[in-house]
Amino acid sequence: MNRIVLLFLVSVLLAACSSGGDQATSPPDALVHPEWSRNAVIYEMNVRQHSASGSLRSAQADLARLKQLAVDVIWLMPIHPIGEVNRKGGENQDNFLVQPGSTSLGSPYSVKDYKALNPNYGSWEDFDAFVSAAHDYGMKVIIDWVANHTAFDAKWTTDSIGMGYYLLDEARALQPPTGTDWVDVAQLDWANGETNGLYDAMEEAMAFWVREHDIDGFRCDVAEKVPIAFWNRVRRTLESIEPQIFMLAEAEIPEHHDRAFDASYAWEFHHITNKVAKGEMNADSVRAYLNREADKFPSSAYRMTFVTNHDENSWKGTAKERYGDSVRAMAVLCGTAFGMPLIYGGQESDMDKRLRFFEKDTIPWGQYQSMSFYRILNDLHHRYSALHNGEFGSPAVQLVQQGDVMYYERSDGEYAVRVLINLSNKQVEFVPEGLEGYRSTFNRQNLSRTTWDPWAFEVFAKALK
Repeated sequence: MNRIVLLFLVSVLLAACSSGGDQATSPPDALVHPEWSRNAVIYEMNVRQHSASGSLRSAQADLARLKQLAVDVIWLMPIHPIGEVNRKGGENQDNFLVQPGSTSLGSPYSVKDYKALNPNYGSWEDFDAFVSAAHDYGMKVIIDWVANHTAFDAKWTTDSIGMGYYLLDEARALQPPTGTDWVDVAQLDWANGETNGLYDAMEEAMAFWVREHDIDGFRCDVAEKVPIAFWNRVRRTLESIEPQIFMLAEAEIPEHHDRAFDASYAWEFHHITNKVAKGEMNADSVRAYLNREADKFPSSAYRMTFVTNHDENSWKGTAKERYGDSVRAMAVLCGTAFGMPLIYGGQESDMDKRLRFFEKDTIPWGQYQSMSFYRILNDLHHRYSALHNGEFGSPAVQLVQQGDVMYYERSDGEYAVRVLINLSNKQVEFVPEGLEGYRSTFNRQNLSRTTWDPWAFEVFAKALK
């Protein structure tokens, strides 16, 4: 009897100690970045245009090359079935609503069914094989998620429950998002999403892709138009399925980084680099921005930097059109000043073509002219911890405070990286100081160079241990 009592008391004490320990060490409800993301580079894949067939099988065949490009995350533009009602076709700037039976493919951002795959891209077996192959190469797969709106003939519009998710007009009809020309999509009612069932339905649709098809995260279209409360909620749900989930917001809102999103678009920085290339701004503008960035966003935030993406290419112009001869200099700036770099499919071939947004328009790959350049840049991001994403890297310290030359250092005690970029269209004289023990990345002669051509650049690095 005494032995039983003793065992009971011991078990109670152990349980109390265990419970107390859990309370003392349990982590707060905070966003934790996936471990694999700390030095990751993103590659945006436009499946429709990536190959002549526009299929996932063809895209899968290119994964070995993308591994050689040293990218880590494959972001697939929307792969859902596309709506037919109010479908857009034609040219980017001269588009129109097509007639029934048209061969126009429409906008991939007009989603008909969140839990289905566009048959033009292949079967579920093809998709799962793509994800599995990417994982075998050590790469992750995220898919584009269009949560703000759907196609007018989306699956949700076929019953009264689904229709309750939409923001209807005075005639109780579907309507496009206000203030846009997105006439091919219908606005969802996010203001009442918690009570009308939209939160639950959208959350389940996103969870489906993680649970059933092993994807690693989402790039969330126009994320600022969806309540942060939903993003916070769905992040927690997705983490319960896959703790290493990754979320990218097409937005530039600091609060998105509190709990929901690992990464967001560095839109303002992108627009500044375009203006620098045109001579409308200069290196001082970039330095001022970097100071604002540090004040505005938490150090833990991943900020995605880029010279092009699908929107910029189709609507604003190719990288060559917007940057001219400064493309590589701006890519080096994006890859080293701060942030998480993005490469858009075709960028490694210096694609100078505005891809058609609503029609088939295969990327002209050529000879992959800039493959080596971007591989070197991505390798730098992997190799040197000072260049890693968010708080895993180190902030840039400006070594010169004015003039056309950007000269900055990122150092974390293990590695020191110095970057020099002539952000002007004229030759400049500049002697980079303090390079003892450094090696140059692109051209060893740059260690002793004092005259820098327009848009010239170099990355110097050394180990500190």
